[in-house]
Amino acid sequence: MANDESIEIEKVKGSLDLATILGLVSVFGLVALAIYLGGGGNTFLNPPSILIVVGGTLAIVTVCYSISEVARTAKIVLKTLTQNVRDPSEAAMQILQFSDLARKKGVLSLQEVLSSIRSEPFFHKGVMMVLDGTPGAEVELIMQRDMQATGQRHVKSTSILRKAAEFAPAMGLIGTLIGLVQMLGNLKDPSTIGPAMAVALLTTFYGAVLANMVFLPLASKLERNSVEEMLIYNLYTMGATSIGRQENPRRLEMLLNSVLPPAKRVQYFD
Repeated sequence: MANDESIEIEKVKGSLDLATILGLVSVFGLVALAIYLGGGGNTFLNPPSILIVVGGTLAIVTVCYSISEVARTAKIVLKTLTQNVRDPSEAAMQILQFSDLARKKGVLSLQEVLSSIRSEPFFHKGVMMVLDGTPGAEVELIMQRDMQATGQRHVKSTSILRKAAEFAPAMGLIGTLIGLVQMLGNLKDPSTIGPAMAVALLTTFYGAVLANMVFLPLASKLERNSVEEMLIYNLYTMGATSIGRQENPRRLEMLLNSVLPPAKRVQYFD
């Protein structure tokens, strides 16, 4: 709620995305437990199969895209695993705090609280443009373009993960064919049948695991996070634009609530 005497700006606090981490750990743990209870732990470790599936999938995906795009996707996936998307209600409340402070003490007073949003570079950039005297319409245009560029990068990263999910089972099938050829070519030597069959079956196993337990879940999570992040960026754009135009914070509150889901709407003013 607004306080007429003083306004305390809350700092942004990061948090781990426990859902993604716990989900991945749980599913791999269950598979590992099933293998252990079956008494075949070492049987499921085959370096040639790993080389074919993991290395082959990475190489084919790099052919489809570029090294920089694949590297950027790896960074985004790491961010997805280690950083949770900020709650829209918390973002809206902080935007209103900034707007209220600028309304009561002037736009230049926001310089004193910039450190509280250093972990939110998009909003930080918008406020910095306002402090530099950039017109509100220009601030809105620049932030919308940045938001569109970010959304396009997320779409590209999601497509790379889904492409990897397509190729992983195919590389597993290629490994299976290699193993079968090796087995059929050495039927006279019974000692080679076992290792060849291991390569044949494990490559298919590794391909299915990578596609259905890693790439596809991460692609879906990235899509979900992208939608949430675009909502946050839209709120930041509306907030910085409103502050730049020196609009009434109460009007900004109504605008923010118009794009927030019903369960996430805020009430800053009485």
